[in-house]
Amino acid sequence: MGVDNGTAVTEFVLLGFSEFGSLRGPLFWGVLCMYMVTLLGNSLIIFLTLADSALHSPMYFFLGHFSLAEILYTTTIVPRMLRDLLSSRPTIPLASCFTQLYFFALFGIAECCLLAAMAYDRYAAICRPLHYATLMNRGACVGMVGASYLMGVITGTSHSLLIFTLPFQRDNIIHHFLCDILPVLKLASASTFWGEVGNLGNTIAFILTPFLLIMASYVCILATILGVSTAQGRRKIFSTCSSHLFVVILFYGTATVAYIKPQASSSQDTDQVLALFYTVVTPMCNPFVYSLRNKEVTGAMKRVMKKYLCCS
Repeated sequence: MGVDNGTAVTEFVLLGFSEFGSLRGPLFWGVLCMYMVTLLGNSLIIFLTLADSALHSPMYFFLGHFSLAEILYTTTIVPRMLRDLLSSRPTIPLASCFTQLYFFALFGIAECCLLAAMAYDRYAAICRPLHYATLMNRGACVGMVGASYLMGVITGTSHSLLIFTLPFQRDNIIHHFLCDILPVLKLASASTFWGEVGNLGNTIAFILTPFLLIMASYVCILATILGVSTAQGRRKIFSTCSSHLFVVILFYGTATVAYIKPQASSSQDTDQVLALFYTVVTPMCNPFVYSLRNKEVTGAMKRVMKKYLCCS
């Protein structure tokens, strides 16, 4: 359903799940379970990084903030997604759509920048161990985290300003389950040239640039690993950054396919599957990656459990 020409749009209709039919019920319970696991898993990571002194290091300081960003990122999307799965006419007011778009961009970009900060931490620890304490002092870590959130605020604000200045007077149907910038831009009644340019600029500045910094860090790390004479030494070095590397591949793999692929080759179904993956599945996987593949986190979990069980 659309709106008549000349009538200002007051709400959007989200048709992301309209063709799922009888699968909407199972999808609701699946998404709900994954969301609960995401909240519990990332909350556990945050708690462990605060409660266990062995995790009071730059790497886990960044990890705690990354888990916090994951919780806020998914909470921006999933609760309304669950409501829409149960609704016969899923709508979202214009202001709520812009709010969702703002926080979706904010926390998504913050995650990109935090992953870059974590990669730099691994580079400093492996490639410049003698200068690690100086490079990764408390002030530097706090500054990197603050800059990550600031980049998110800049992106969210610029997206919102680009959208707010456009008129919406024709179609109000979004073929997606969330208010992402590209599906919303398609509905504007005026030229979206500057909106598309702004989106491209933000993508290059705040998604591609952190990714290139991550790749540069890992090139240096790989060179250091190849310079180690023993296989055991190489495995030990690689094990310290394997969890982060896996998360980077998972995070940037889906984001790259979703945002950097040619629009002409994309389909609505493919876009929605990718969006479901990076808004629901990936945030759920990250705590498992960092807990099951990381001896320090599993050790902290055992110590905290022993401490609190003994106290009780």
